Amino acid sequence: MTADKKHAYFSHRECEYFPCHSGADPENFNCLFCWCPLYLLGPRCGGDFVIRPDGRKDCGGCLYPHRRESYGEIVRRYSEMEKAMPEE
Repeated sequence: MTADKKHAYFSHRECEYFPCHSGADPENFNCLFCWCPLYLLGPRCGGDFVIRPDGRKDCGGCLYPHRRESYGEIVRRYSEMEKAMPEE
């Protein structure tokens, strides 16, 4: 089970922003994906986001990448994220 693997979870309690989302459980807050790689997928990310009036995606209420149990699903979606990246 990935939840038991040390590489799948990192909690940076010394960070000045920890936890960076209001309402987050500090005992189950994974900082490994500080910047969410699923952001690239836009509305297909699977997280709890809102589209602001100016059209920007606001992930401030989303805790999906910060839950210990989300690691495996995020890693499984890397190939999907790679396809979503713009060509150089």
